[in-house]
Amino acid sequence: MPSTPSDVVHLRRGGTSVVVDLTAGRLPRILHWGADLGELTEPDLADLRRATLPAIGDSAVTYPQPVPVIPQLAEGWLGRPGVTGNRSGRAFAPWFRDARNTVAEDRIETTAADPESELTLVLRIVLSAEGVVTLDCDLRNDGTVPYAVDGVEPALPVPDTADELLDLTGRWALERVPQRHPFPVGTWLRESRGGKPGLDHSTLFAAGVAGFGFEGGPVWVAHLGWSGNQLLAAERTPAGTRHLRAGELLLSGELVLQPGDVYTAPTVYGAWGDGLNDLTDRMHRMLRARPQHPRSVRPVLSNTWEAVYFQHDLDKLTRFAERSAELGVERFVLDDGWFTGRRDDTSSLGDWEVDPEVWPQGLDGLAARVHELGLQFGLWFEPEMVNLDSHLARAHPEWVFDGGHGPGLPSRHQHVLDLAHPGAYAHVLAQISALVDRLGIDYIKWDHNRYLTDAGHSSTGRAGVHEQTLAAYAMMDELKRRHPALEIESCASGGGRIDLGVLERTDRVWSSDCNDPHERVGIQRWTGVLVPPELQGTHIGAENSHTTHRVAPLDFRAATAFWGNLGVELDLSRLDDETFAHLKAWVDAHKRHRALLHTGRTVRADTTAEVRVDGVVAQDGSEAVFGFTLLGRPATWPPPRLRLPGLDPARRYRVSELAPGVPVPAGQRPPWLDDGVVATGRTLHVHGLEAPSLDPDRAMLLHLTAV
Repeated sequence: MPSTPSDVVHLRRGGTSVVVDLTAGRLPRILHWGADLGELTEPDLADLRRATLPAIGDSAVTYPQPVPVIPQLAEGWLGRPGVTGNRSGRAFAPWFRDARNTVAEDRIETTAADPESELTLVLRIVLSAEGVVTLDCDLRNDGTVPYAVDGVEPALPVPDTADELLDLTGRWALERVPQRHPFPVGTWLRESRGGKPGLDHSTLFAAGVAGFGFEGGPVWVAHLGWSGNQLLAAERTPAGTRHLRAGELLLSGELVLQPGDVYTAPTVYGAWGDGLNDLTDRMHRMLRARPQHPRSVRPVLSNTWEAVYFQHDLDKLTRFAERSAELGVERFVLDDGWFTGRRDDTSSLGDWEVDPEVWPQGLDGLAARVHELGLQFGLWFEPEMVNLDSHLARAHPEWVFDGGHGPGLPSRHQHVLDLAHPGAYAHVLAQISALVDRLGIDYIKWDHNRYLTDAGHSSTGRAGVHEQTLAAYAMMDELKRRHPALEIESCASGGGRIDLGVLERTDRVWSSDCNDPHERVGIQRWTGVLVPPELQGTHIGAENSHTTHRVAPLDFRAATAFWGNLGVELDLSRLDDETFAHLKAWVDAHKRHRALLHTGRTVRADTTAEVRVDGVVAQDGSEAVFGFTLLGRPATWPPPRLRLPGLDPARRYRVSELAPGVPVPAGQRPPWLDDGVVATGRTLHVHGLEAPSLDPDRAMLLHLTAV
């Protein structure tokens, strides 16, 4: 409950305190966001506010803290403005004031207006039960002429102890690579301009006390729940203010509010933690508490892409499905290559009709056989894209994005279908929905391979990324409304569209097109700070990686894929019996442990660069699974002890090897590994276990049970 009905409000939930100053009719100013401050009385809050006010001197322009959640130029703020736009060159520096506030148990809603600019702003600050804060803004045009919006960019303050930044970068098949640097005076800005967050998207944009890691160190994170163009910024002024910023990146002239129109900015999420493990747990618990979060057991799936690519054949794929059922797979996904004329990636995208040459009897027989085997049936689509060599593009060139220079450069032979065009939207929706009905499709793998570099409506030439993003959301929502049991995976050249906007309407994300376990260890680790294991697709790929050509044994591939929503991307129809049995042992082991993996607390140990120690601990501390991975040859040997975080320090745990495949070889096994060991959670974390002498690119799993 708020600690006081006065103008200084304390929201306190989930180990987080947010203290907000609502005095003087100004927009809300966050005085504290982070660790729980405990019960605070009204005098406590008044003193906290007084202790936060700086010496202003003779100029409000040098005014440091506290700055409103929407910083304003008209109040003397010299950093990034919270709202930018204009009305034919006027109203470029709005000043929202005379704020009216409504305070509830978990939220503050503020309405403020700028009569001169003829704008009204509604701001909502909500603190979830898990301690995640969200900022939502509505901007309304109260004038009689249009208002062009350039941006709405809320700010979350972080304390002056946050002197190190962590964000993520990457590229295709190597997403979410961490990078650290000092928090400098100025702005560290990350932009996504390709119509999706992108393969280099920083799902984690953090500021913390220097040296913060997984196991400790205060850290604050901002995330934007939006699947189109966006920006993330860390801003530090000479006056001492430090902010994390996030907002939609609007292209020039893209968003114009007509009189009475409202722009609802994407939600900004903020979370803090004493270490990234604490923060991860907070984000995972928030996502798991959503009403739409998947409640059913996450099915093991087989996907045909890396197994057959475009070589579709009914007999082969029927055998593939049958072998999938024998393996214990529960969902069969037919990937790209099933629709008219699609023999490679140069043509036919957008023609969502079953190819009569490859499938003379349609997909009905395959879908029926899959369902007969007790498996769910999934199908690949790329609804937002089109090949110029397609019936659709030839019939409706006006449905292809054109920024004024034609359809633009091809990428993977693709162009972008303008889903904001009512005709294009209705056509694609009808085709997909009809197939879902006819075939009983349980699952859609929704891909998005091309960046939107020239996304203009062909009828006007105006930028259309904002409307395209909303149209994709609307189509996903409508498909789920029509087909309530349907599940959707977000795939965008792998991990190019992973954010809390698309996760509002999807049930799984594809972390990366790379199944090489050496790369996947890091990709999954950093994706997992935001995304809980049950929502993250993790597949066992080929021995010779299709993306890196690195060779890895089955046990390393399987031990890496074990942690998420397990999939298999091997040609099961060609596996010999021994390999098939080896693979099945891993699938069976995952199914035995997935209730723990998909509900427990994800924890990581802070280790050297070559070593990874990752685990999942049951919410009640009764059980855990940990993985030890050696990615390279450390300069010192043996490797550091395995220190296992997140366990109940007072309980005793029996630790044993979990080896669905080949156990750690003799000669590499420390003595405790042969008979197991019993130790307290505190001992296992502080003292640890002697590590086995694994070869590089090898992994070992441990199972812990409380005794």
